[in-house]
Parts: sequence; C-alpha cells; structure tokens
Amino acid sequence: MRLTIFWERMAEHFGEGYTESFARDHVMAELGGRTVHEALAAGWETKDVWRGVCTAVGIPAEQR
Repeated sequence: MRLTIFWERMAEHFGEGYTESFARDHVMAELGGRTVHEALAAGWETKDVWRGVCTAVGIPAEQR
C-alpha cells in the first residue's frame, strides 16, 4: 500500500481534522506499543500499520 493511499484511508475514517492527532498520539498494542507515526518511522509496512489501526479501532472488514 502506498503511503498516500494509507493517509487517504486514515482521513476517510477519522476525518481530516483528527487524523494527524490520532496518528501522533494514539498508542496501539497492535503496533507494538507505538503510534502510527512511530510504527512508520520504525520501518513498518503501511499495509501492516493500516491493519493494526483497523483492528485497534474496530473498522469493519468491508471498509478496510
């Protein structure tokens, strides 16, 4: 998954105004105790970060 697609999906789900805050501040066990930004900086694949976000917040499979 391209990084631009990842951020588009994040904005679709969380809204443009909340996406950055969520990505910066929300620590998820699904990302190894990291935030979205930390996981991406650590070299995680965007598809894996997206899957972690989906699991953490309960995004239904048809919206993934």
